Amino acid sequence: MAEPQPSFDAAKYKNAQREQWNKDGAAWRRWTPTLDRWYGVATRQMLDLARIQPGQRILDVAAGAGEPAVSAAERVGPSGYVLATDISEGIVELAHQVARERGLKQVETRAMDGEKLDLPDASFDAVLCRLGLMYMPHPVTALREWRRALRPGGRVAVAVFSTPDRNSWGALPASIIRRRAQLPPPVLGQPGPFSLGGAGVLEDVLRQAGFANPEVLVVPVPHRAASAAEYVRVAREAFGGFNAMMADLPPQERESVWNEVEDSMRSFESPGGFEVPGECLVGAATK
Repeated sequence: MAEPQPSFDAAKYKNAQREQWNKDGAAWRRWTPTLDRWYGVATRQMLDLARIQPGQRILDVAAGAGEPAVSAAERVGPSGYVLATDISEGIVELAHQVARERGLKQVETRAMDGEKLDLPDASFDAVLCRLGLMYMPHPVTALREWRRALRPGGRVAVAVFSTPDRNSWGALPASIIRRRAQLPPPVLGQPGPFSLGGAGVLEDVLRQAGFANPEVLVVPVPHRAASAAEYVRVAREAFGGFNAMMADLPPQERESVWNEVEDSMRSFESPGGFEVPGECLVGAATK
C-alpha cells in the first residue's frame, strides 16, 4: 500500500513566512533599485491592466517594502488612496517609510494576512499583488477575499512567476540547494515561486474565485547584474526563501552551497555582463 503523502501545514508555513520577511525585509528594501530593474516592466503591466485612475482606492496585498503600492500611489495622485498590506509587520513598516520618504501621504500600511482581509466589502477599485499570490497556501481563498473587497466592476491584477524552465534565476539555485540540503520534493498543495505558473493555472484560479474575463500576459523579466557574484549577493540577501531552504545546514555548508550556486550561474556571464532568464505571468480580471 502506498504511504500517505505528507500534508502541508499552512499555519506553520505562514508563521515561517512572517518570521522570514521580518528578518529579510531590510535586505529586500536595500536591493529595491535592482529589483525594480528586474520587475519594473511587470509592475507597470499590472498597473495598466488594473486600469488605475486618479482618485481611486487601491489595495496592495503582499506589498513587501512598498511596490507596487508606491507606483500605484503615484498614479492615483493625492486625491486617491493606497493601502499596502503584508503578513510581515517588519516589511510593511519599511513600505511605510518608503512612502513617507517619497511624500506620498495617500499611502497607508497595515500588517494583514492576504487570505483573510480585515476590510469591509466593496471598498476598493483595484487589488494588486506582485509576486505574492503563488506563496499563499490557498490562492483561490485569497482571490475570493480580494474580490469581496472590490466594488462591482473593480479589477484585480497579479504577477506570478511562470515555469521553472523559464526562470533559471530561481530554479537553478533551488535545485542545487534542494540536493545539498537533502530536502524532500514539495508536498501536494505546497506554495512556491512556480506554483501558479503552469499553462492555464492562473486563469483557472481567477475563474474559480468568481472573477470575469481573466486575461494573462507573458512578461520577460531577465535578471541582469554586473556578474554572477553580484547576482548571488542579491539572491543571498533579498531572496529569503533560498536561506530558509538551508536553515538546517551548518554555516560552513551553507557557504559551500552558495559557492556551488555561483559556479553554476557563471554560465550566464558574457563580455556584456550577467543575464539569467526570468519570466512572469501578469493576470487581470474583473469583479
